[in-house]
Amino acid sequence: MKTMMKPFKLGLGGRLGPGTQWFPWIHIDDIVGIINFALNNDAISGPVNGAAPGIVDNDQFTRAFAGALNRPVFFPVPEFALRIMMGEMADVVLNSQKVAPKAALDAGYQFRFPELKDALKNLLK
Repeated sequence: MKTMMKPFKLGLGGRLGPGTQWFPWIHIDDIVGIINFALNNDAISGPVNGAAPGIVDNDQFTRAFAGALNRPVFFPVPEFALRIMMGEMADVVLNSQKVAPKAALDAGYQFRFPELKDALKNLLK
């Protein structure tokens, strides 16, 4: 979030590429909570996704983040610009991964911040 904060505060934040790529996110309290829950719960074995259940795409995340900062969203960051700035690392933000916390939810983990709007409100207060 620190990296994203400055351009968004200046009103220069925008979606990355097409903005349709899934954008997994999680509040810091919930990732710590999931790790603690998994370590202390015998019902969990194997991998546990560290992502919030309120799944959004990059455009939705961008608009929510800008909204939480009371800033507009005007300019998308074109894919070619990301590739110039980031090289092959651009694939990390342009490729889509729809990640759901199925194992954590099935085992009974209760998210403090299941929705992006509430997570951002808490983090940016």
